[in-house]
Amino acid sequence: MDRVRHIGHTGSIGGRRRLGGVLAALVLAAGTLVAAGGANAEAVGAGATTPVTAAQANLVKNPGFESGLADWTCSGGSGLPVTSPARSGSAALKATPAGSDHARCAQTVAVRPGSSYTLSAWVQGSYVHLGASGTGTTDVSTWTPAASGWQQLTTRFTTGADTTSVTVYTHGWYGQPGYFADDVELSGPGGTDPGDPIPAAPDGLKAGTATSSSVALSWNPVGGATGYHVYRDGSKVQAVSGTSATVTGLAPSTSYRFEVTATNATGESPKSAAVTGTTTAGSGNGPGVPKHAVTGYWQNFDNGATVQKISDVPSQYDIIAVAFADATATRGAVDFTLDPALKYTEERFKSDIAAKQAAGKSVVISVGGERGTVTVNDATSAANFADSVHALMRKYGFDGVDIDLENGIDPTYMTQALRALSAKAGSKLVITMAPQTIDMQSTSAGYFKTALNIKDILTVVNMQYYNSGSMNGCDGKVYSQGSVDFLTALACIQLEGGLAPSQVGLGLPASPRGAGSGYVSPSVVNNALDCLAKGAGCGSFKPARTYPDIRGAMTWSTNWDAANGSAWSNAVGPHVHGLP
Repeated sequence: MDRVRHIGHTGSIGGRRRLGGVLAALVLAAGTLVAAGGANAEAVGAGATTPVTAAQANLVKNPGFESGLADWTCSGGSGLPVTSPARSGSAALKATPAGSDHARCAQTVAVRPGSSYTLSAWVQGSYVHLGASGTGTTDVSTWTPAASGWQQLTTRFTTGADTTSVTVYTHGWYGQPGYFADDVELSGPGGTDPGDPIPAAPDGLKAGTATSSSVALSWNPVGGATGYHVYRDGSKVQAVSGTSATVTGLAPSTSYRFEVTATNATGESPKSAAVTGTTTAGSGNGPGVPKHAVTGYWQNFDNGATVQKISDVPSQYDIIAVAFADATATRGAVDFTLDPALKYTEERFKSDIAAKQAAGKSVVISVGGERGTVTVNDATSAANFADSVHALMRKYGFDGVDIDLENGIDPTYMTQALRALSAKAGSKLVITMAPQTIDMQSTSAGYFKTALNIKDILTVVNMQYYNSGSMNGCDGKVYSQGSVDFLTALACIQLEGGLAPSQVGLGLPASPRGAGSGYVSPSVVNNALDCLAKGAGCGSFKPARTYPDIRGAMTWSTNWDAANGSAWSNAVGPHVHGLP
């Protein structure tokens, strides 16, 4: 294995290169870098035709907005009917994002359990999304980065065994102009509609007893409701028949936002007023990740940085990611061997890991790197990945795994692999990720999808804010690498795209030698953390709200930090641990 590639976290600027400077941002904004939609979605150009299925009627009410906004609800009063441009009929929808509101217009539709549906709409504008939530299986969405004329978006889904309604929606993106939508269609078996009205939103929602991994909820009954849906941080996590639920699979010392809706055969109510529930600190003999944590990569090779043993890693680091596990001849499987150049015995390595854990630290095995060749793209390779990582955890005592695959990720099967690993390892499993900036620009990207798919077991995503060039922030503006604005505006995409603040960290090089580009002084890292957590220390970009629970920061690497006199960890570590 060629260890020269590990000069920086992504090795050198070789291998899979990121587009640098303004070119990357312009290509991204033009929509040529990321295709609209995902594996379960498609976009059809304005000049294309779509075969008409004669059997099934459109289940969406007022699909062309000919009756104004009847049957539709738009967030923050963002939507209004317009007469031009209209693709058909005499009206269309115009919805305009403002601040942190991305102009979501939605309708709840009655459907049948265990049935297949096709959702489509015609749209105009930049970063226009179409999707369906509450499907009971995998919620779907598709989008177009730039539709100057009418363009059809299409996606498909299957309802769950107990699903009687879904919510179809359109929305734009932060900082973008208003978008247009017309002729929204949902085709598939119609749901049972006995004529009863959709229930009112529940009231009296309260957060009760909390543990390190669960929060109990209760609310008042709603007349006409036959069931209730529980939402955590905007995503549906449970369907219950009574007026209480316990949400499990949560991270210790973390705050979550909960809402509840009432349902019957006709549809789903609006969401209740939100409440916040906070889990308690972790307990037991294993290590626990603190509310605000510092992650550092430890190099299992000598590339000119200070050679360390695990025991040499400073105490400011809460999560130590051992870089890297290697691919084997078995597809999806990984293995790990200490580099002989380190003169580090396996017994001492295991002992040092145990000592860090006794001090409250977590040690995980990192999979990937710039030229990591691990492939997880089917059920067999997913099982091999989970089995092999779990075997390394048992052998060396690792607390979990870090996903640092920089040559593509299949969200379906990586999700399957990590859930299988979670089932083997238990609730104390630590899962971290280190995607490149381009991998987290959209929720339709594979890395972002994977993170959202495992949100209930995910510890933190430490995106790499380096070797990147300029990128779009959540407000649609282009920000240059190496600035406070670059860190905060790109973090905002993750924070507003579905990840909990406790699952977002800022990944930076520990010294100018640690990466090809993107090094910033520790003071810039601290200012960005303050901006996100407290609204102080911001540059020209200031988030619409603060995120006090933001997890912290990551660096490549503890070795480069040591070579620079531990300047990074001595400055950033105390600051992270002092966040509110």
